[in-house]
Amino acid sequence: MASLSEQLQGIAALPADRPMTMPGAFYCSQDQFDRETATVLRRGWHCLGRADEIPNVGDFFSVQLLNEPLIVVRQADDHIAVLANVCRHRGMPLAEGSGNTKRFVCSYHAWSYDLDGGLLRAARMKNAGFDAKNCALHRHNMQLWQGFIYVNLDGDAEPFSYPALDGLLANYDSERFRIAHVAEEVWNTNWKCLVENFMEGYHLSVVHPQTLHSYTPTGLARKLESGDGFTSYAANYPKSIPSRGMGAPNLTQDERLRSTLFALFPTQVVSQAASLLVSISIFPMNAGQIRVKWTLSTYGTDLDDDTVAQRIALWEKVNQEDREKLERMQIALASEHALSGPLAEDDYEGTIRDFQLWLAAQDRM
Repeated sequence: MASLSEQLQGIAALPADRPMTMPGAFYCSQDQFDRETATVLRRGWHCLGRADEIPNVGDFFSVQLLNEPLIVVRQADDHIAVLANVCRHRGMPLAEGSGNTKRFVCSYHAWSYDLDGGLLRAARMKNAGFDAKNCALHRHNMQLWQGFIYVNLDGDAEPFSYPALDGLLANYDSERFRIAHVAEEVWNTNWKCLVENFMEGYHLSVVHPQTLHSYTPTGLARKLESGDGFTSYAANYPKSIPSRGMGAPNLTQDERLRSTLFALFPTQVVSQAASLLVSISIFPMNAGQIRVKWTLSTYGTDLDDDTVAQRIALWEKVNQEDREKLERMQIALASEHALSGPLAEDDYEGTIRDFQLWLAAQDRM
């Protein structure tokens, strides 16, 4: 049997009108996951959350990305940094959870660091080999975009640049959306399964008959732009439904009558609507488990408190419905009979093919 890498290349080479899925082992093999961790995941830009989660100087939150513990902090100059959450003395984590601080103090031997990661104090360190200037915390590659915070663990990271996606989102003023809800949970599914699930409209009316079908039915899904590192589609609304918010002043009528869904590979999926912005950041843990962080943000005063609470409850239900399906599917994907199958046409599952093509290109690097 051909290796999973060979199968991925073969599926990527298929004609555009004959797309196929990858077999179940692609989502269940720990060897495959380890390969992805060392390549596509290590090289990729990952969304850690929204900038307005840490609005004040000293605000921080901690996060684990692959094997790297991180601190995301707003510094004294109001810039955001992503620091290694690893004391330079003996490797103890410096921060847990979230909060506000003037400095990070190690709970093991009280080494302390400023918000920039510089070493402030290391008690009783008088050995000749000690130099405080060489003991700063590592600063990871960080990028702010559309109000999101991204990190790349690769010292030779490709530049963060998505001009076509910038154009697609330009009228929404995504950076001006403000956080209303943050939640995290662990799902028993492969990271690629959630990317694919979120980015196809084929399942909307089947999996979400009560929550989504009435305003984003499968039949109105239409593929939008794709490019190196992203894909997108429109979950269009029936014209008969009530307004879901006006949003930014430059939005077109078409943009007000749809949710623009996009994936920024490898691990962020987003639903951008006129007045509501929902993002899911996927933190792969192993072949069959991920940590999911999702944020919900709103535009200005378009939505009152009751409506925001209703939208949060709706998205909690939508995520629960998707989670139940993906966790059941993860079990079945381990079967020897989970073979390649045909994908639906471009408007419904063309985004999955975009993901495959990107993964195949990354696998060749």
